[in-house]
Amino acid sequence: MTLFLTNARPYGEGDAVDLLVEDGVITAIGTGLTAPDGAETIDAAGLVLLPGFVDLHTHLREPGGEESETIATGSAAAALGGYTAVFAMPNTSPVADTDVVVEHVRRRGEEVGLVDVHPVGAVTVGLEGAKMAELGTMAKSRAQVRMFSDDGKCVNDPLIMRRALEYASALDVVIAQHAEDHRLTGGAQAHEGVVASRLGLAGWPATAEETIVARDCALAREAGAALHVCHVSSARTIDVLRAAKAAGVRVSAEVTPHHLLLTDARLTSYDPVNKVNPPLRTGPDTQAMRQALAEGVIDVVATDHAPHASQYKDTEWGAAKPGMLGLQTAFSVVVHTMVEPGLLDWRGVARVLSERPAEIAGLPDQGRPIAEGEPANLVLVDPEGVWTVRGEKLASRSSNTPYEGMRLPATVVATVLRGRVTAKDGEVAHV
Repeated sequence: MTLFLTNARPYGEGDAVDLLVEDGVITAIGTGLTAPDGAETIDAAGLVLLPGFVDLHTHLREPGGEESETIATGSAAAALGGYTAVFAMPNTSPVADTDVVVEHVRRRGEEVGLVDVHPVGAVTVGLEGAKMAELGTMAKSRAQVRMFSDDGKCVNDPLIMRRALEYASALDVVIAQHAEDHRLTGGAQAHEGVVASRLGLAGWPATAEETIVARDCALAREAGAALHVCHVSSARTIDVLRAAKAAGVRVSAEVTPHHLLLTDARLTSYDPVNKVNPPLRTGPDTQAMRQALAEGVIDVVATDHAPHASQYKDTEWGAAKPGMLGLQTAFSVVVHTMVEPGLLDWRGVARVLSERPAEIAGLPDQGRPIAEGEPANLVLVDPEGVWTVRGEKLASRSSNTPYEGMRLPATVVATVLRGRVTAKDGEVAHV
């Protein structure tokens, strides 16, 4: 399989170059190259070439939640969003807490073939927080699980979290924590603040996140383990992360696109599309997320893509499930919140959407430099493109996007997985 890109600008820098990909590897980069006979050719004039994106936090719902999403529909959304690898969270039915389930997820991802689907294993059996799952069995299975999480629920018990981190250190894997002290968030419906008080919604205090992160950083330091903090949302959590990193703790953190852009001011409509966990917070929190991402205190952007069928969202606020779509809009939101204000350049976009996620997860073939001899996991983007978000036109089986009707900057033109075009001009490839 041969792919030839003409007039591309890697990382948006310098003059346009041609790029030759053979058998999934970049074999030549330069000017005036000639396309081999039979090569698939893409004219990338005016486009920026970046490493394919890696999402550390995706909900594909399969098995058990296929009314909201499947591995096939989620993979299509990911490819259209510029992703070449995603990590599928374990809160499925059955829970991904055994080698059988994680191997099923990995196998289905390979069958679909649009992105590399890496299953995330549960930390505790059934996500119940009472007994550790067989981390070693899942790590050594065919699925080769590299990340474990009870996402959607916090591993509240400090003893279980300590043991999980100790196992993670021995296995060289990552524990990803949903940082929420559930004793402080019982019945919570929104960020604890002025808006929630005015709307009569029970509050989710930011301290419920901050205190768990502080505890887990101490436990990770003791275990010498890699800790990843999911969907950071509070400015005060950033202070904890900064101090922990300065002290040498092996902690990384993610922020979602919606926590970079949206605030709890949107809740005045009572539209459940804005209900998410952790909740949308204040304007100052959002600005703090952007600055922390620019500085590297927050390492990556992860979508927390959480599709829900209409029956779970088109209802009253209290009964609605939390979560938002994210795979097809993440890149544009990052451009809007980080590139347009000058907080990140295209190298920075590659860092937060590709390179650091791959590094955190230990993926040797993703997030690699655009250079000869490197795997051809790539995305072509149009920095001048503009598009209007319509939930019903997204590839996901669900349509719960908070960006409905918004005009967002920058578009994904083509996604390449190991030299094979998986999405181009808004259409996914037939595998």
